[in-house]
Amino acid sequence: MSTLIKGTAILTMGLFLSKILGVIYVIPFYDMVGKENIGLYQYAYIPYNLMLSLAISGAPIAFSKFVAKYNSLGDYETGRKLLKSGLTTMMVTGFVAFLFLYFFAGPLAELTIDEKDKVNSVQDVKEVIQWVSFALIVVPFMSLFRGFFQGYNFMMPTAVSQLIEQIVRIVFLLGGAYLVLNVFNGTPETAVQIAVLSAFVGALGGVLVLFYYWRKKKPEYNELRAKSVESYDVRLRDMYKEIAIYALPVVFLGIANPLFQFIDMLTFNNAMSTTENAANSSIYLGILNLTAHKLVMIPVMLATGFSMALIPLITKYFTNNQFKSVNRTLDQTFQILLFLTLPAVVGMTMLSDELYHVFYEISEPGSEILAHYLPVAILFAMFPVTASILQGINQQKWIILNLSIGLLLKFALNIPLIRMFETDGAIAATIIGYVVAIVMNLAVIFKTMNYRSNMVLRRILLIVILNAIMAGAVFGSLAGLDLFLGMDSKFHSLARILIVGGIGGAVYGYLSLKTGIAQKLLGERLTKYTRKFGF
Repeated sequence: MSTLIKGTAILTMGLFLSKILGVIYVIPFYDMVGKENIGLYQYAYIPYNLMLSLAISGAPIAFSKFVAKYNSLGDYETGRKLLKSGLTTMMVTGFVAFLFLYFFAGPLAELTIDEKDKVNSVQDVKEVIQWVSFALIVVPFMSLFRGFFQGYNFMMPTAVSQLIEQIVRIVFLLGGAYLVLNVFNGTPETAVQIAVLSAFVGALGGVLVLFYYWRKKKPEYNELRAKSVESYDVRLRDMYKEIAIYALPVVFLGIANPLFQFIDMLTFNNAMSTTENAANSSIYLGILNLTAHKLVMIPVMLATGFSMALIPLITKYFTNNQFKSVNRTLDQTFQILLFLTLPAVVGMTMLSDELYHVFYEISEPGSEILAHYLPVAILFAMFPVTASILQGINQQKWIILNLSIGLLLKFALNIPLIRMFETDGAIAATIIGYVVAIVMNLAVIFKTMNYRSNMVLRRILLIVILNAIMAGAVFGSLAGLDLFLGMDSKFHSLARILIVGGIGGAVYGYLSLKTGIAQKLLGERLTKYTRKFGF
């Protein structure tokens, strides 16, 4: 058990550091290329993320499960056989995905950009999509290699390669953009092209790390292979069938958010062409899908990791018919999700002006879109958790159906709502699509498990009340700060965030401990420390 916990902790820490770096680098990059060109960056990454998900199709996670399954039976030969075949398959699917995205970049750009757009041209969008497509050649291969190590419960290669991949990518991105703009006197559009190529360069860095660990561990794995029991001689066709059954729901989880963004990418500029802000539609889309979205995902990172750690327990209890334990775990999951996400969303929404200034610049539309978009973070956290619960209780088929209905609603409502409310319309369509998908997920969970909990409803009400009190403290703090500390510089805005965030956090923390909800949700270890302070 300690090995499992250690491995999970290493993987989580590596992923968390990688995600943090993925938020921070946008600050200097935004300063280099400006708000007019930052949107060009997201035109490349959204279709890239979709093609990457399709190329991988959840295979690394399924692959690690498959390898672990046969390793536990003492059959190390089958896992090695699948490694050789799987890496070849990923190279082929990655190259096919690269060719598809590269050659369809033009038609995709024409669908995306409206003639009235004065910020980006069809050629600009086509070229950045083509530059980012090269990463598809390497990333699927790298991802499956990570899955092989995870099958041996060796998480260090995945964590380190993720971190090195991100560091190499960011260094190349920022360094390349700086050289293009300040040494070679290139255009911001060229700087963005070099920036999106960083996905390919970063992936090469990640692959080198994996090869280092492979050389280091290969003698040990060969020894295990030599001592392997007689191989089960599973046919490759049967292996891939088993992997596909497990991977399909996983890929739907992975592409849910990019698909919602992709709908915005395809429809936003066209819908905005009839509004008075048609000339700025690319700038607004860049805020929605990149700059604001990066900040919206911060509360999701905070909560989902804690909640998702509970999901394997659900699978275990459900398999053993321990339905009371399943219901207790569901209680804890929903409460922790809201307990961690809601205060972050409330605080960030009230500090949206300061946050947008620190990360980017003072921008009225930027901070307004951020403030309106931040509440959606609760839905972004809720959907993967409810979908993972469906997997745990063997109802994964509903993930595909429920998400598909949510996406259809988003697609149907996006254009009319954008024409009426501009960027707020796109946010509203996302909310409607996610709410319907989540409610349907919950309906299946409630029916399958006969799940009801008045205690959770009472706790949720308590969490809402605590957040309302915290919001009052934050509002009062901001009003007091306005008298002597403005937003004249990024340093001043950062100071406001730290002061007000500290006050809000202290109020929420004190109330959570005083009411006992923090101790009940976060466990006995917290209680051991809080008793020393009288809680």
